Amino acid sequence: MASTRDRTVAVWKRTIWLSWPIAIQQTLNTLMRTVDIVVAGMISPFAVAAVGLADLYAQFPLRIGLSLGTGAIALSSQETGRGVTTIRDRAITQALVMGFLLGLPFTLIGLGVSGFLIEILGAEADVVELGGAYLLIVFAAAPMRITGLVGARSLQGTGDTITPMLVNGGANMLNIYLTITLGLGLLGMPDLGIIGIGVATAISRTFEAVFMVLAIVSRWTEPGLARPRSLIITKQLIDISLPNFAEGLSSSLASFPFNAIILLFGTEANAAYHIGRRVYQQLGGPLYRSYSVATSILVGQSLGEGDTDEARFITLAITAFGVLTLGVTSGILLIWTESIAWLFTDDLETLEIAIDFVAVFALAIVLFGIFSPVAGCLRGAGDTRTPFYARLSGAIVFQLGLSYLLAVVFGLGLLGIYLGLILNYAWWVLVVSFGFFRGTWQVKASEMIAERAAMDD
Repeated sequence: MASTRDRTVAVWKRTIWLSWPIAIQQTLNTLMRTVDIVVAGMISPFAVAAVGLADLYAQFPLRIGLSLGTGAIALSSQETGRGVTTIRDRAITQALVMGFLLGLPFTLIGLGVSGFLIEILGAEADVVELGGAYLLIVFAAAPMRITGLVGARSLQGTGDTITPMLVNGGANMLNIYLTITLGLGLLGMPDLGIIGIGVATAISRTFEAVFMVLAIVSRWTEPGLARPRSLIITKQLIDISLPNFAEGLSSSLASFPFNAIILLFGTEANAAYHIGRRVYQQLGGPLYRSYSVATSILVGQSLGEGDTDEARFITLAITAFGVLTLGVTSGILLIWTESIAWLFTDDLETLEIAIDFVAVFALAIVLFGIFSPVAGCLRGAGDTRTPFYARLSGAIVFQLGLSYLLAVVFGLGLLGIYLGLILNYAWWVLVVSFGFFRGTWQVKASEMIAERAAMDD
């Protein structure tokens, strides 16, 4: 029997093999958003705030795509482990169709009330005008955004993390090019400002959706499209996706009052928060997100093979790997906080606060090294409720409640917000760890697999 060390090293190797394409994909995803903020910063602090506030609403189609993608990755990974390709393809097809249809209402919302949505956050008039125009364009591309996300997660569940990287990477490079040229009027392109940033996003998301679907139906990838023939798949996709959507929604909704709290300390403080958040997502996000997806893939396939002990070991091994690698990332951020913040703004008041936010998020990255793999395990098994409970309770009690209490009521200012953020992420870790060691996720996976097994042709 292989030693614990040998098994751990084997899991780390598999994790690296699966994760490096996801990490590159996530790096380009966050780089795309980072470039948006940098270009907006070159326009004005109002443009930074406008993009940041509009992106709060843009998270809704993102959350739908990620939640349906979570359902798709759970089912496709488990069916890959079982070796049943017909049910896998039905699940992928159904998730894609559901995602596109759910994106259509956002297009109508953007056309009708995009400016009002920015205004109700308490932003200044210039921010409302810029943010409303940007949000309208981003919402118009929502169906494509969701389709691309679901397609990528579906392929990842089968173990193919390279194709999504190639398609998404191409889309993001296109986005970056268009954001710079259209946003700043370079290389003969019109100077559209923040409108150009939005147009770049819409074009690139359409590119991603089209080529992701083409990859699935082509011979390049193993899965294909198949006509769904059972409501069991529908039920399971919804059962997995809804709590995951609620999880993301709880964070998105909490962002509105949380940004309102920060705005009490000025537009510069709000811009600084978005800079700090963007820094940690750029440097830490590719790693912890790739570990989460890799854990979901490996755990889902192990559960499909009926090996629950291996699924538990995989989770613990990837968590250890996450703490080690993200601990190094955290140290780099803490050493270079000021230099990194300078890349985003030369406004001295914004810079001073941004340095503090970068330091806070640097500490939080280590906590994500634990939360992401453990939550990835639960999601790969089909248990999306426990991560939802973690993030909902953390948002209410710590991110909003404690932050407001310390910052405003007790008069600690931004220090109270820093403490609320850190304790929020620590709470996430405690809740998902309890759910993991409790072990009900293994029962959940067995029940879902048994239901689909009754469909086998």
